[in-house]
Amino acid sequence: MTIERDEDLHGLLEAGRVVRRCLDEMAHQARPGITTADLNEVGASVLRRHRARSAPMFVYGFPAEVCISVNEEIVHGIPSGRVLLEGDLVKLDVTAEKNGYVADAAITVGVGSLSPAKRALIECSERAFGSAMSVARAGRRISEIGRAIEEEVRRGGFTVVRELAGHGVGRTIHEEPIVPNYEEPRARGRLREGLVLAIEPILAMGGGRPEGAGDGWTIRTADGSPAAHYEQTIVVTRDAPLLLTAAA
Repeated sequence: MTIERDEDLHGLLEAGRVVRRCLDEMAHQARPGITTADLNEVGASVLRRHRARSAPMFVYGFPAEVCISVNEEIVHGIPSGRVLLEGDLVKLDVTAEKNGYVADAAITVGVGSLSPAKRALIECSERAFGSAMSVARAGRRISEIGRAIEEEVRRGGFTVVRELAGHGVGRTIHEEPIVPNYEEPRARGRLREGLVLAIEPILAMGGGRPEGAGDGWTIRTADGSPAAHYEQTIVVTRDAPLLLTAAA
């Protein structure tokens, strides 16, 4: 969507705050011995407390309130009785709807002590997002975001998962435009002021080719290599973007 009224910005900020609280509370509880279903309940309780709802549940029929993907699982992991272990990489992905507005964000967190390689993967995903923010300005081409992300990922020694992309957001989960995480020559459209986007670098240690896990939802790396995911909802301006899901 494109913000046209003060009410739009207020509504998106409210949804963004709920998403951030879900992520913060789940990340705080991510420790050895907890199950992904337990973490889902932490996120679900935040949604209930703030009178918001899970957008993936009501838009797509996803079978839980949040997506939780572990290690080689890239995105859309279904919370279950899986117990988190020391050294696991956990992707927490929350998309919340509140009063007709939708915000979307994801973080990758480590369980206990991480290997240097896994820590570097997380840090690279966050740097890639920062690189994208440096070019996400009104008037710039969408393809510049992907170029910035891919260059940072390559510098880190990792691989972009090219089949997954950022997107417009605001009234539902996935809106136009698609925002590739690599330099896609066909993504020549220009960013306009007030455009709401979910920018989400998704990268892997290995080849980065994704495959379905067989449950109809989870996408994992075909070679079993760990993956990381970092996402925030932003509003494009003439200057630095406004981060809706960073609101306290």
